[in-house]
Amino acid sequence: MHSYERVVEILSGFAETAQQRPLSLGEALDSLDHAAFGLIALILVLPLLQPIPLGPLTVLGGFTFAALGWQLWRGAESPVLPQKIRGVTMSEKSWRMLAKISLKVVGFCRRFSRPQRYPRLVEGERGRKIGGFILIASGLLMAIPFGVLPLNNVLPGLAVLFYCIGQLEQDGLMVMIAFFWLIFTTVYFGFFFFGIYYLGVEAMSRFGWGG
Repeated sequence: MHSYERVVEILSGFAETAQQRPLSLGEALDSLDHAAFGLIALILVLPLLQPIPLGPLTVLGGFTFAALGWQLWRGAESPVLPQKIRGVTMSEKSWRMLAKISLKVVGFCRRFSRPQRYPRLVEGERGRKIGGFILIASGLLMAIPFGVLPLNNVLPGLAVLFYCIGQLEQDGLMVMIAFFWLIFTTVYFGFFFFGIYYLGVEAMSRFGWGG
């Protein structure tokens, strides 16, 4: 697993490489080892943590997280991303900005995260299965095309974010917080579906469409 210092080193290296030549996400991924699931998920989730629905990008991001989770669940040594995602090339400025934001987020979370809390949630086969489940569930929730629902990318994104922090810091409590956001997102989406169903039934009753 990567320590915070290792994350700093990796992200700074990406920015330095991008200063010399264009660096694609696929190239960056190939330079990482089998512990890259948390880091690559962290890099991918940050642009989605904004309150504005991003439409197809949210759906694509959701399926990508689900694919990463499935690979992690099955015990893959390293993540494999779709070619479209791997081919995304970012400039030095973008890599530096991404590194800056990533380090700020990780640095903030380190204020309250502690290594080796509830280690069974992040280590070994159990840790991989739990991580795979969180990424799959978060990704599928994110991929539901809620074009008008506020925070439809932020809430499952928070589950991904806290899982990543938990893996990077080896902190099982962060994994528990990821589960909290999964449950909260499910309830939030459930209320939305119920609201649509309730309003539909009321409309049919009001206009006499229900027979």
